[in-house]
Amino acid sequence: MKLPSLISKILSANDAGETGAHQAGILIPKSSGVISFFPHLNAEEYNPRVHLFFTDAAGERWEFAFIYYNNRLHGRGTRNEYRLTRMTPYFHRHNLKPGDEIILKRSERDHFSIEHHRKCQAERTAGGVLRLSAGWKIIDI
Repeated sequence: MKLPSLISKILSANDAGETGAHQAGILIPKSSGVISFFPHLNAEEYNPRVHLFFTDAAGERWEFAFIYYNNRLHGRGTRNEYRLTRMTPYFHRHNLKPGDEIILKRSERDHFSIEHHRKCQAERTAGGVLRLSAGWKIIDI
C-alpha cells in the first residue's frame, strides 16, 4: 500500500481556536488513509507520541506532536483518538482562520513540510447559511 505523501485539512473554528473550547490539537481520523501519513504509534503504551519537525516555505522549523490519546484502552478515561498538537504557534504566526487550509507533506526520506492556503471556496445553503468545506483529504501526486 502506497502511503500518502501529501494531506490537507480545512481548518474548523475549533481547530483555529475561535470557539474558546479547550482541545488538544487537530483530530486525526482513525478510519481513513490520513492516519497512514503519520508514524505508527504503539497502542500498548499509554498516550504514545512522536514529535515531528515540519519546515515551512520560509525555511522555519515547526515542532508538532502526533499523539494517540488512548486513556480508554488503559482504563484511565474515555479518550481514544489521534491528534496533531502544538500547532497554535504556526496558526498564530500565519493568522490562520476557519476555512483556511493546511497542507502537510512528507518526502520519501521522511522530511516533513507545511504550507497553507487562505480559504477560497464557500457555498450558501438553501437557507442562505454560508458553509465552508471541512475535513481531511489525501492528495495523490
